[in-house]
Amino acid sequence: MRVVAKKVLRDFWAKHKDCELQLKSWYHEAHKAQWKTPNDIKKEFPTASFLQDNRVVFNIKGNGYRLIVRINYNYGLIWVRFIGTHTEYDKINAKTI
Repeated sequence: MRVVAKKVLRDFWAKHKDCELQLKSWYHEAHKAQWKTPNDIKKEFPTASFLQDNRVVFNIKGNGYRLIVRINYNYGLIWVRFIGTHTEYDKINAKTI
């Protein structure tokens, strides 16, 4: 899969060093993945949550951080829509971001 906006992840882990390894690991797994359905994601990330419009919420570092992506399964694209603390996540609308 092609992950769009890796810079967003890099900028975030530069500010939040405690999640750098977890975000790098997520990126590596997502980049090499060939997800065709949400079930494919669930096999690798059992705690992932699925929202409307092909949005997926990943828990990073024991749910201390949340990563929201939008996936186009047909084209193999993942767009990073949001990365933030759990508190920041609670302040946004994950279904529309």
